[in-house]
Amino acid sequence: MQIRTAADLDALDFARGDGLVTVVVQHARTGVVLMLAHADRTALERTLETGETWFWSRRRRELWHKGATSGNTQTLLGLFRDCDGDAILALVEPAGPACHTGAESCFEGRPTLPALADVIERRRAAAVGPSYTARLLADENLRLKKLGEEAVELALACRNGDAGTAASEAADLLYHVLVACAGAEVRLDDVLRVLQGRRSASATSQEEAVDQQQYERTENRDRE
Repeated sequence: MQIRTAADLDALDFARGDGLVTVVVQHARTGVVLMLAHADRTALERTLETGETWFWSRRRRELWHKGATSGNTQTLLGLFRDCDGDAILALVEPAGPACHTGAESCFEGRPTLPALADVIERRRAAAVGPSYTARLLADENLRLKKLGEEAVELALACRNGDAGTAASEAADLLYHVLVACAGAEVRLDDVLRVLQGRRSASATSQEEAVDQQQYERTENRDRE
């Protein structure tokens, strides 16, 4: 269930956590789990009101606005309760590191694509090196040629119905797509931002369609 208004907070079980619920904060586009915190009802109300994350500090026994001091705020894109109502998933767009150590995340693990994109970015920043990635980044003709070859190989594998080969070729293509984008100074986050925008636009269109259908049903019923 998505929480959009203060009234939706009634669905949460604050009593189970002595007035608090657990909040898992996740990067909305990359999927990286940024941090874990706790919030009372007031913190969540302020999160909804301001569009930025607020939490309850169990150590200091006070509300805190993430990034109020550091500037590393988190813009809220979606708030969702779990099945038991005692935990929240906050999808955010961070303005900087989430961890007090300066790291992007308080956790070490990262989803595969963002991790791969980071490796490629480090190769690009280094400019030179013995790796295959460095060779591709140094030679535009080579990396674009390989991009086309991998796309054709994937298409052939899909046409032949070879699931194992198709999965392997798809992985190769994703790698070469990321390298090609890095060569053009386009980051994975830039691509994901476009996809997120399209997804949001699609969701809005679907909601408007549902509203229109409901309106038409109501109008027809009134006429009857």
